[in-house]
Amino acid sequence: MTRQLGVISDMDGVIYRGKQAVPGAQAFIDRLRERGVGFVFLTNNSEQTPLDLVRKLAGLGFQGLTEQNFITSAMATAKFLHSQRPRGTAYVIGGGALSAELYKVGYSITDSNPDYVVVGKTSGFAFPQLRKASALIDKGARFIGTNPDLVDPVEGGTEPAAGVLLASIEAATGMKPYVVGKPNSLMMIYAQEMLGVPARDCVMIGDRMDTDVVGGLEAGMRTCLVLSGVSDAQTVNRFPYRPSFVYDSVADIDPDELAAG
Repeated sequence: MTRQLGVISDMDGVIYRGKQAVPGAQAFIDRLRERGVGFVFLTNNSEQTPLDLVRKLAGLGFQGLTEQNFITSAMATAKFLHSQRPRGTAYVIGGGALSAELYKVGYSITDSNPDYVVVGKTSGFAFPQLRKASALIDKGARFIGTNPDLVDPVEGGTEPAAGVLLASIEAATGMKPYVVGKPNSLMMIYAQEMLGVPARDCVMIGDRMDTDVVGGLEAGMRTCLVLSGVSDAQTVNRFPYRPSFVYDSVADIDPDELAAG
């Protein structure tokens, strides 16, 4: 029997690789729309707003996407903090998108006795920020990370990411951060709430067994691994859990198969 379906999908390695769209990805999105399937793309990137992502994907040739089709780790972090301490305060290390999401939920940004120290990726990280964040955490501020990624792919290789900043502050304070982004299933649960579809009727699509698939599994969703990114067919057998579906790429996915599965 065909069930209601919601699709939550990673982006890099799933619908694009680097600066190139995955062949057939636009057609996959078109199939979701034709069947009336709600979908949300999620990213651990806390530096970009949904509008930034709409424009980025338009530059890669994707058509018809709106801001409502995206959730970022900055959005998830703001939502989590609002649920824990409404209208709180935070000292922020990160890009403008992270501060903007915190402002949206009523947070104040301050370096004077904040409730939280919130850390995301930023190229402006320097010793004064490390010193300030460490001092605030030592005084009792709670330590939050947007995502644990140690490196991000860039043209010609990789560059340090949010996890490196978190590690330096953890080393200075002895305190581990609570990290909101993948593989924490929290962002996937928030995406499912955006769709308004029960978790059991959602499918999490990703290219990594150790983040996308395990996060979807722990959120109570079915999972779909595509082999167009990090994990390959041999990798699957190294994990104690398995995805519900495996495809070479999103070009091969029929939404009716996901719904029937």
